Amino acid sequence: MEAITETLTWNSNMAVSGLILAGTFIGIFTEGVHGFHRTKFAMGGAAMMVLAGQLMGFYDPQMALEAIDWNVVFLLGAMMTIVAIMIPTGGFQALAYRIADFSKGRQFLLMALLGTAVTVISLLLDNVTTVVIFGPLIVLIAQALRTSPVPYLLAAALLSDTGGVATLVGDPPNLMIGSAAHIDFNTFIIKMGGMVTVAWVVILIALRFLFHKELSIKTNPRDFSAQEKLADPHTWRMSLLVLGIMVVFFIFHHHLHWEPWVVAVLGLSILLLISKNVDMDASLEQIELSLLMFFMSLFVLVGGVEHSHFLEYLGQFIRPFVESDLLLASILLMWVAAILSAMIDNIPFTAAMIPIIMGMEQQGINVAPLWWSLAVGVGMGGNGTHLGSTANVFIVTLSERVAKETGNPDLRVTPGLWFRKGTPAMLLSLATSSLIMWLFFDFFSQPIPR
Repeated sequence: MEAITETLTWNSNMAVSGLILAGTFIGIFTEGVHGFHRTKFAMGGAAMMVLAGQLMGFYDPQMALEAIDWNVVFLLGAMMTIVAIMIPTGGFQALAYRIADFSKGRQFLLMALLGTAVTVISLLLDNVTTVVIFGPLIVLIAQALRTSPVPYLLAAALLSDTGGVATLVGDPPNLMIGSAAHIDFNTFIIKMGGMVTVAWVVILIALRFLFHKELSIKTNPRDFSAQEKLADPHTWRMSLLVLGIMVVFFIFHHHLHWEPWVVAVLGLSILLLISKNVDMDASLEQIELSLLMFFMSLFVLVGGVEHSHFLEYLGQFIRPFVESDLLLASILLMWVAAILSAMIDNIPFTAAMIPIIMGMEQQGINVAPLWWSLAVGVGMGGNGTHLGSTANVFIVTLSERVAKETGNPDLRVTPGLWFRKGTPAMLLSLATSSLIMWLFFDFFSQPIPR
């Protein structure tokens, strides 16, 4: 996209691409109402965009193919496969039971340790996978301790969502932002690590007070040592070794002139070569192809809107505000992104915002703090409601199943419960992040190294 210096005027290309974008996003955001999977709407919108673009002369299939960010697609696919290899080893289960054994029935310590575990794992693996692994384990541990799993389930969702913001590979929107803005692994964690750590501590402390009554109930310590055995120790150890190697390469990938997907695919290849027990077919079956198709369709869709210059048209109205007060614009973007991400899926919103920010960058505006604000807003905003992220939806669904099986409705994570416990935690984390952005704005406004 070339920089546009003159004022853009409204035209039919913008109108058609904008209507297709709006219709597709409405279909995606109302998935729970009409029952159609969001990937179907994204694919349909992408197809309509290509057809309309070719008929009107602003987009074609070749442009659509070039609009797909393959760095994001390959990185996600490789990391999904690595997770699929690690889960059957029993390593995650052993870790959870070891934490439970160490806590000796002290509930807040158990919450803090489980929260730390899901957060650390979310730094490299996506938060949805993390809660899918740990959610059922948390329920089993809580049942063994004869206590409610609700505080722990909510903490797992909130802390994994928050922890994922810290790294380039911790959350899908981070991948999109990092790839578009050419942000390397080191820069991302240096800028986001401190802010996320403080916000994480704030959320944990908030949960201590929000669940004061539940966490004050004494439980009898249980011996979980029998559940700590690994099903496949060799593959688990090899997986940890490969993840360690990947972290090193992620740190140096910019100096090696490698995209992050190269590191992920290299790590996957090494793991497959040194782990003879891995069933390739079974592992590849666990890849979420619908999510990858969703990403590719969104890239094609937004690419068409970008080529119609509709996003540049919107950007020219935002530009004066950004130029007049970059700090206020950054904090405002953080809150708008968070509020919208609490209500709707954060991935489409991120996809739509990236070209707008890139357009302002090409016009000479320092957009560095806008990238960080966008990452924080869409990442932490998902904590605001029970539908704010896929991890949240899984936790709610799991709690409903437990409540039904036990006949105890108090074990459900209801929308009202989330509003009383999760939303205050999200607001506190955003207020903390806004304060840090204000205090250290010079740090966040430094140009992103290329």
